[in-house]
Amino acid sequence: MKSIVLEKAGSADNLKLVDIAKPSIADNEVLIESKAISVNPVDAKIKYSDEGLSGLISPERPITLGWDVAGTVVAVGSKVSKFTVGDNVFGMVNFPGHGKTYAEFVAAPEAQLATIPENATFTDAAVTTLAALTALQAMKNKVKTDDRVLIHAGSGGVGHFAIQIAKKLGAYVVATSSEKNRDFILSLGADEHIDYRSQDFENVLTDIDFVFDTQGEEVAAKSLKVMRTNGNLVSIAMMEIPEILQQQAAPLNVNVEAMLVASNGDDMAFLAGLLSEGSLKPHVSSVFNFSDMAKAHAALESGRTVGKIALTF
Repeated sequence: MKSIVLEKAGSADNLKLVDIAKPSIADNEVLIESKAISVNPVDAKIKYSDEGLSGLISPERPITLGWDVAGTVVAVGSKVSKFTVGDNVFGMVNFPGHGKTYAEFVAAPEAQLATIPENATFTDAAVTTLAALTALQAMKNKVKTDDRVLIHAGSGGVGHFAIQIAKKLGAYVVATSSEKNRDFILSLGADEHIDYRSQDFENVLTDIDFVFDTQGEEVAAKSLKVMRTNGNLVSIAMMEIPEILQQQAAPLNVNVEAMLVASNGDDMAFLAGLLSEGSLKPHVSSVFNFSDMAKAHAALESGRTVGKIALTF
């Protein structure tokens, strides 16, 4: 089968299209013939660091990157009960860990997958994985009806899902982006838009119950200024919360935490339900051929992507 491997840490020039054997499957796994995959900022960033590659994924070289996949089941393990050959499935595979989805065939635990709704394309399903799971896992059990929610970088891959999921949860949503993406932000259901280039959100907003930080410590610190007592701030831009930020949050009685998304089939099934009912609509800004992975990474690294980038086979 065709696979794209990273021979050594570095730029996208180190991504090579090669022929390797199809993966074997464990008793609890299915073999997916990939129809579409998605790329994420973590893919682009981690390829530059040998330490990061070994720590998050695997020390093996060459290494197959990727976690997002949508496709058709072509084989099932002996203990698989949820899926049969011919089912169309999608999911985020083995994150954190070694997903190996930059390939024509992917071995995936059945517990990490969900059935693709009939009204969703493979491309739409492939992008509604790591980014959508991140948004869902950040907000579930924290955002409730009528909460005021602030989502930073609302036009990005994670952000555009977060807006829609927050609205589904019944929240009043404020999202930041550049002015050129204002109409896109509002079309997703956001109640307010803030242009981060011309407006200081910390001087405009008050009484925010939940902040979704996708930017890092500086933005998180400013966000504390607009929050209600007993609010929650979840960051996906920091591996751990700095002590100074915890100290700033303590007098406000605001809970601040960092999170890392994790593969979860139940959460994927929830996202499948949102896709099916039309309350979650992924925005795919670019679709590349699988062999053009380097171009997909270049687009991702430009920092100008609205929504998500997909690749098809």
